[in-house]
Amino acid sequence: MATKTKTNGRGGAAPAANNEALAPSRRVLLMVDFINPMQFAGAEELAPWALEAARATAALKKRFHAAGERVIYVNDNFGQWRSDFRTLVAHCRRQGGSAAALVRQLAPGGDDLMVLKPRHSGFHATPLELLLEQLGARTLVVTGLATDYCVMCTAMDAFVRGYRLSVPSDCTAAESPEKRDQALAWMRQALKADTRTSDKQRGVP
Repeated sequence: MATKTKTNGRGGAAPAANNEALAPSRRVLLMVDFINPMQFAGAEELAPWALEAARATAALKKRFHAAGERVIYVNDNFGQWRSDFRTLVAHCRRQGGSAAALVRQLAPGGDDLMVLKPRHSGFHATPLELLLEQLGARTLVVTGLATDYCVMCTAMDAFVRGYRLSVPSDCTAAESPEKRDQALAWMRQALKADTRTSDKQRGVP
């Protein structure tokens, strides 16, 4: 059953008061900026790698759902301060091209949680930290776009908060494989993140 939510006033969704509590999930899948209009410099270069990462992440998301573990979309608001997450999804569908293709691969379901962010990190000025505390999360599996920007910033902020980190290499993308691999190597060394592919991750469904 989907958890009822309400707008939290800071751009995301929070558990509704006096309704059913969120079931605990010690491991959480974060999906960063996959719902994306793809309207920025470098989007054309990113698009084929993003779609490849989306396919792998869609399979990983299904495994999380089957294991009863939480999925949270952590998404930029792309400057649309008057829109909510579902408005952003609809906008990307209308865009066509790679934006619509990403939504087709990774459209949020009724049990998924959503947080909108104003900057690179999913933790900056969002309720993500509170939401993870309510879930009792200990391990974060960070996926999304782009590896060398929003994924890396979100992983950095997760690390300093004491979370165990996985960043599956097949579930994230940058404007080139070289940029992705450089960012993954840094996260592996500095953040102690497991960056193996999603089928080889320790403790991942």
